[in-house]
Amino acid sequence: MKKLISIFLVILFTFVLTACKEDANTESKTVKVGIRSSEIKTWEFVKEQAAKEGIDLELVTLTAQVDPNQVLTEGDIDINAFQHVAYLETFNSKNGTDIKPIGTTIIAPMGLYSNKYDSIDDIKDGATIAVPNDPSNWGRALMLLQEYGLLTVTDDFDGNGGEDRVKDNPKNLKIVPVDPATAPRVMDDTDFAIINNGIAYEAGLLLTDAIIHESETAKPFINVIATNSKDVDNETYKKIVEIYQGEEVTNFIKEEYKGNFIPVKLSLEELATWKDAYSSKK
Repeated sequence: MKKLISIFLVILFTFVLTACKEDANTESKTVKVGIRSSEIKTWEFVKEQAAKEGIDLELVTLTAQVDPNQVLTEGDIDINAFQHVAYLETFNSKNGTDIKPIGTTIIAPMGLYSNKYDSIDDIKDGATIAVPNDPSNWGRALMLLQEYGLLTVTDDFDGNGGEDRVKDNPKNLKIVPVDPATAPRVMDDTDFAIINNGIAYEAGLLLTDAIIHESETAKPFINVIATNSKDVDNETYKKIVEIYQGEEVTNFIKEEYKGNFIPVKLSLEELATWKDAYSSKK
């Protein structure tokens, strides 16, 4: 009798321990993802795919006034997906944080838009061009203008923008830094505006509406899924990256965003060479 009781207790203990482990595993697979509203449809689709793998994604949509990196460092979300690698480095450098990319998602080419003009030939001497006022996107805008021969950046250009980052400005363009979120609204007050893709999309502008736009291989501006450095080896987060880069999500993005967002599957090793783009475009 005592032997049967002992066996029963061992079985009961094993069952309870297993149940606890399963509960712990279930809890660890609930992941809070910080995103912008421009990609909500993508992440709702990713959430459906992740559920099939036993991963519950809680989507936290953050406004332009809230930086998802700050929310990540404060521990209110687990990962975020809203930024390119150049922006991420600027944030880390400015704030002393150590947020790491764990996978690529899309590139959303930045474009030059206008309510008044239709062609690059309409960019006359002294034209006013609004650009995003945060350093990385300001620099990104300057690189776009340089790519089309409208100006030249300084020899020591590091990707960050500023009034002192322009070496040659043959058309005497007046660069007007503005809050990125307000760029579509200032188009009536300027000749042109360089607008981030997501913001343009929210304002009803497609990439096909842009007068000029970035090459889709502009490596510094590939968007990433990121997390705090202590969590880069989290297997659940890696699985989310795998799901995002899968064929189902890729096809969804192409169809849903009509070419505005371009899916990118790039290794972290290759992504790490993104700064080479600055020297190659001087």
